[in-house]
Amino acid sequence: MSTIQNLQSFDPFADATKGDDLVPAGTDDYIHIRIQQRNGRKTLTTVQGIANDYDKKKLVKAFKKKFACNGTVIEHPEYGEVIQLQGDQRKNICQFLMDIGIVKEEQLKVHGF
Repeated sequence: MSTIQNLQSFDPFADATKGDDLVPAGTDDYIHIRIQQRNGRKTLTTVQGIANDYDKKKLVKAFKKKFACNGTVIEHPEYGEVIQLQGDQRKNICQFLMDIGIVKEEQLKVHGF
């Protein structure tokens, strides 16, 4: 009979540290970027999960100026404050949020199509 060795146990969450995250502590969730179909070819992009430390109205103002689209902040009963932008702005928003340092690429979840 062969002897079975107990290999070292591995804890996948042992190296997870909160200190080096770009998102402020207390926001363990992802930032979800979704696209919704309106009518015809019109689409709506929603951004959910941005920490309350950031002023969402100022972010919308920056998005509108940079992407040449309209946008607003709505209050959703389940998701809290959600940013809505006209058009398919998923890639633009991902790049913008990473460039200004709000989020790392691993913390973004892009949904749709």
